[in-house]
Amino acid sequence: MPTLIGSVQRALRLLEAAGSHSGGAPAKQLAREAGLPLPTAYHLLRTLTHEGYLRRQRGVFVLGDAAGRLAVGGLQQKRRSMILDSLAHFRDAVGAPVYFAVYREGEIEVVGVSDTPGSPACEEWADFRETGHAHAIGQCLLGQLDESARKDYYDRHPVEAITPYTVRDLRSLETRIGALGRMQPVIERQEYALGTVCAAIPITAGDAAATMAISLPLHQQDRLLYVVNRLRSEVGALLSTLSFSISI
Repeated sequence: MPTLIGSVQRALRLLEAAGSHSGGAPAKQLAREAGLPLPTAYHLLRTLTHEGYLRRQRGVFVLGDAAGRLAVGGLQQKRRSMILDSLAHFRDAVGAPVYFAVYREGEIEVVGVSDTPGSPACEEWADFRETGHAHAIGQCLLGQLDESARKDYYDRHPVEAITPYTVRDLRSLETRIGALGRMQPVIERQEYALGTVCAAIPITAGDAAATMAISLPLHQQDRLLYVVNRLRSEVGALLSTLSFSISI
């Protein structure tokens, strides 16, 4: 049996006790609830307060910022796990790699990708963040922004061809974005990577611009519209039953 560190166990019991009282609790009450002698509890409470896991105010102890950061980190990990599980579901339903991306703090961020050895995702050979004009994910996200937000992105990441099929200039890109129908898929053929075709659909994720996308090898491009429409149908069905949600 592995050796257990008693002081760590006692400290964790105190944190649990403190966390069960939204308005805080005095040392004597926490010691009693944690099953600890009062001198031991005082020693641990001082240490936990010094490290920021507890905060003493008006004679009671409440959870501190450090404990809050632990909770946030755990919640973020849980959300990411839920996103990846959902992407795997969509991947299996449509038979293609599935991507989820958001536009956050002025940059394109691919939050998750789900693929299989038989249907691998598109390799990120040029930074997705800097080449939004060239791939379906970026074009779908940019299409959800207002003109000033798009201009800010273009100022930092100029439009330039990265394959012979990439949109050639900013005016052409803006014309394409302006022609996008609301909630319609964005289609891109070999603009980001030779031999790969992609499609993306806008997704509601709080106040942020978000998208889900799929990619296929060029020789399967005849499946592209079917697959992206299947993805849209799958996402819509789960959203309508409230069994699926994306938190970013």
